[in-house]
Amino acid sequence: MKALIPIANGSEEMEAVIIIDTLRRAKWDVTMAGLTNGTITASRGVKLVPDATWDQIHPDDFDVLILPGGFGGTEALMAHAGVQQALRDFTAEGKWVGAICAAALALHSAGILEGKIFTCYPGVEEKLPSNVQPVNEIVVVDDHLITSQGPGTAFEFALKLIEECSGPDLAATVRAGLLL
Repeated sequence: MKALIPIANGSEEMEAVIIIDTLRRAKWDVTMAGLTNGTITASRGVKLVPDATWDQIHPDDFDVLILPGGFGGTEALMAHAGVQQALRDFTAEGKWVGAICAAALALHSAGILEGKIFTCYPGVEEKLPSNVQPVNEIVVVDDHLITSQGPGTAFEFALKLIEECSGPDLAATVRAGLLL
């Protein structure tokens, strides 16, 4: 599986790093793409060095598009025309899309949450319209959309991505190696 994870200043570092690390343990080809050039300063000040910039990649080359949360990073994902178009394209093509924490707002801004069952960080629902509201579950799968709540659910989210996209046996192997 080829996974694309866009990050920006203000992205939640635990979510980004846990997801990337867990997927790489499953031997996925994961690309962390910065929305700007250079090092990204995540939400708690951790510096992350992307594998590439968004402008250097072609989203259609990937099987899965995964958005980490963090309000600053989510705002950047919402404002980025390329990310927004990729979300719509992946959804239209039946490719997997994942989002954790506040990144549900980026899904909504792309117009792909209406009619979906999803979850997000508690409180984010206040920024969503009344007809688009999350359920209070750690990880939710609805068709090819996988969502999760936040930093503490990042392992379960990544393992569910592996389970859905690569099978339960690989997810179980990765889980065992993580001692979860």
